[in-house]
Amino acid sequence: MGDILKSYAQLSSTTPRSQVSHVLQSIITALPFSFDHSSRSQILTLLLHDLKSIGPKAKLSHKDAAQALLAVKTLGRIPGGSDPLAEPTSLSTLLGLASSLKDDPEASTEALRCIANTLLLFEHARETLVSKEVGGCEICLAMLDKATAPDQVFTLSRIFFLVTVSRTPLIPSLDRHRHHRCKLDTSMVTILAGTKFARDAMTDLLKFAFNILLHYPKMIDNEAPADATEEWNDAWSPKLDGYASPASLTHLPHPPAHLPRPMVAPLTHIVHALITIPITPSSRPVWFNTAPPSLARTSTSSRASSSRAASTSTTNTNSPGTSSPVLSPLSPSDSPDSPKPSTLDRAAYDVLQRTHDLLEVAFSHHFPGNSDPDSEDVRNAFTKEIAASGAPADTSLDDVLSPLVVLCTRLCLADEDSRVRMRAWMVPADLDRTNPLDERKDFLGGVAVGEMLYAACDSDGGLFGYGHVAGHLFSKGDREINPITGTYAPVGSTRSATADMTEEEKEQEMEKLFVLFDRLEKSGAMPASQNPMRKVIEKSMAS
Repeated sequence: MGDILKSYAQLSSTTPRSQVSHVLQSIITALPFSFDHSSRSQILTLLLHDLKSIGPKAKLSHKDAAQALLAVKTLGRIPGGSDPLAEPTSLSTLLGLASSLKDDPEASTEALRCIANTLLLFEHARETLVSKEVGGCEICLAMLDKATAPDQVFTLSRIFFLVTVSRTPLIPSLDRHRHHRCKLDTSMVTILAGTKFARDAMTDLLKFAFNILLHYPKMIDNEAPADATEEWNDAWSPKLDGYASPASLTHLPHPPAHLPRPMVAPLTHIVHALITIPITPSSRPVWFNTAPPSLARTSTSSRASSSRAASTSTTNTNSPGTSSPVLSPLSPSDSPDSPKPSTLDRAAYDVLQRTHDLLEVAFSHHFPGNSDPDSEDVRNAFTKEIAASGAPADTSLDDVLSPLVVLCTRLCLADEDSRVRMRAWMVPADLDRTNPLDERKDFLGGVAVGEMLYAACDSDGGLFGYGHVAGHLFSKGDREINPITGTYAPVGSTRSATADMTEEEKEQEMEKLFVLFDRLEKSGAMPASQNPMRKVIEKSMAS
């Protein structure tokens, strides 16, 4: 591509603007590997130099800025020869253009995209950008504070996501800033309004928030809050309060019908962020939407109405096809009083209800008719959905569903009312127990998440068994329930629950236990030190 390089080098301030545009367009439309390392590096250096001196009497005018920056971005998509972009002077130039061209949103955002692409390809550029020499952190935070267009919020959030992927000295300093917190609420409102790129903006804002929530507590001299649940022993800092609101999970509408699967971004990223936040007595009002008595008295009628609606939506919880108002898509016409950023957290929400509904919809979608989760058909169907959605090819069902299960488990561990509600939804008093529970074709028949069920039944192992579905719950009654199959035991029977099982059946149940606890350990829901199967193996090896 020496001809393009030569053509650009020959441009001057007196060259007709149409010719300048033609040469820039030839760079943009050239095939990705048309430039070798040397020519790519040379033309990038020339472009950055000319962009730095942009002006009416220069080679490039302000009207050429957006197209020239697009050429830089196109060239910078390939690492070979793109090293000049990672230099401090280049990053400073691009930051300066993003700020000075604020009246040209297309050019300003294009400059930010060049920075984001550079940070993605060159890890060392991430430290360079936030160094004192470049000062990119303060500049980008100021831009994020003023940004209103979703595409610009998305690009700035992507930049902050990349510079906070690993533990850097930048992260502790971000606790002083609140810019991205209100942007989450703003993005929620734009999603509800159907604004283009709003979901992308919120997704990367949540990725940025997740990095802060994950790294910050481990980088400061801070212990887990005294009122945190012992089961999780979360590290936390009050300075992180508000980085991600549980209300976001409930206010975000269900993914559009054209998307191939129910759990997609930014919904998945909200769940990821929430499972890093401990549920403590001081944070219970935020998690469970509990209001002070004065507010409760003024909202009795509205809560009663909401309760009736929730009761209606959960009457047929065990039916896979049941739709829930919580999961219904929202639009400006459907919800004229959509919460504004300042009132989002004060709007009515039910995190447990939404979490349960998402679990039920996801299980019904991925495991129709009580399908075997390890069957080839289920795996192939999920692989096709992943390919259609553009998600990473190595994404697994565990990656998608485990965080949602962990969130439900944490809610049950932290709140008695949540445990009671989960038991009522999953195993109501009038549940038909004439057949094994794992043969049901609904959510209860497919769930095999022992840790979640264990939490929902008050951690009382006597109320369930790790049999066919690893911990089915049951309602209280006079008749004994077989802890393995979940069916009623014969009247007057005092035999062991495994007495009528063959050795082969016992081995099959043991295999299910191994698989169950292995999944819990891999998902992070259970520490390796608490895996009873691992303890049995270690004990047998030691003896």
